[in-house]
Amino acid sequence: MNFEFSETQQMVASAAKDFAEQYIKPFVMEWDEAQVFPVDVFKKAGEFGFMGILVPEVYGGSGLGYHEYIAIIEEISKVDPSIGLSVAAHNSLCTNHILSFGTEEQKQKWIPKLAAGEWIGAWGLTEHNTGSDAGGMNTTAIKDGDEWVINGAKNFITHAVSGDIAVVIVRTGEKGDSHGMTAFAIEKGTPGFTSGKKENKLGMRASETAELIFQDCRIPDANRLGEVGEGFIQSMKILDGGRISIGALSLGIAKGAYEAAAKYAKERVQFGKPISAFQGISFKLVDMATEIEASELFLHKAAYLKNAGKPVTKISAMAKMYASEACVKIANEAIQIHGGYGYTKDFPVEKFYRDAKLCTIGEGTTEIQKVVIARKLLK
Repeated sequence: MNFEFSETQQMVASAAKDFAEQYIKPFVMEWDEAQVFPVDVFKKAGEFGFMGILVPEVYGGSGLGYHEYIAIIEEISKVDPSIGLSVAAHNSLCTNHILSFGTEEQKQKWIPKLAAGEWIGAWGLTEHNTGSDAGGMNTTAIKDGDEWVINGAKNFITHAVSGDIAVVIVRTGEKGDSHGMTAFAIEKGTPGFTSGKKENKLGMRASETAELIFQDCRIPDANRLGEVGEGFIQSMKILDGGRISIGALSLGIAKGAYEAAAKYAKERVQFGKPISAFQGISFKLVDMATEIEASELFLHKAAYLKNAGKPVTKISAMAKMYASEACVKIANEAIQIHGGYGYTKDFPVEKFYRDAKLCTIGEGTTEIQKVVIARKLLK
């Protein structure tokens, strides 16, 4: 076991930190209040190699592994979790799905644009009435010659409006059949493919969330990813890596909130001394720091297994569950340490608090993680 970052990993983390400080930090609250999705920042992230982190260099990516991936998402999320969320969704969902299950021709066609940040990717599984019950989806694709006709809608989709390409999983068989769904890549501008309502959210407000709508949308069979009926199975594999992403996002939020709280506790004076000198405050910081360490260890164990090509379903679900629940608690305690000031927008902790909650919901709720873990434990 080695608990030290390599020189490359340290450089990658440092580059992500510098990127966040220069291109994100000055605009955090402006984007949050206006719910602006800053497309230009993601183009710039592409120049830094952050839009194709796990993509091999042959396709124009950075060719990095999951340890570096966690470090990048973490550093960006310490400054603005909503930007961290969008970078994670682009990398681990859309781009990774095409990379994992696309043909060589499909990879050559789409991956270089995604890895460069020239294109932004979306990924659609969830629907209005099928959140955790993805197998009950209503969006369908019906074969018509060499084409597929897609009808329906996807909900809560990151980059639904601004995305240039979306990987969507739709029903091609019977409802509820895990082999009755198929994945397709659909480019923006395809007739019958539009975006709908943009959600007005509690947190993660600079990360765009909206509907994908399909009305007699025709796409060639060449846009199918993998075999017919493999879509759901593919999605479950993609979500194994996606849970590491949300865990890294959670870790960034937790560290950002903790660092803000520790700084404030050292500076805020009451009864003639810094409030960090009081056990009531110092013990809170101890608990926060301990949960951060545990989250980090969990995530990097999952990264090690993922890099080694070993099964990660159980450990990635555990890491996502633990880190996401921990970040909500840590953000809550950060506000408590700030007292009344924590409830204002003059300090960063109120935003960490709002952003944190999504981590226990997105890419599988805490309850779904427990179902996944229980199945593996009791197999």
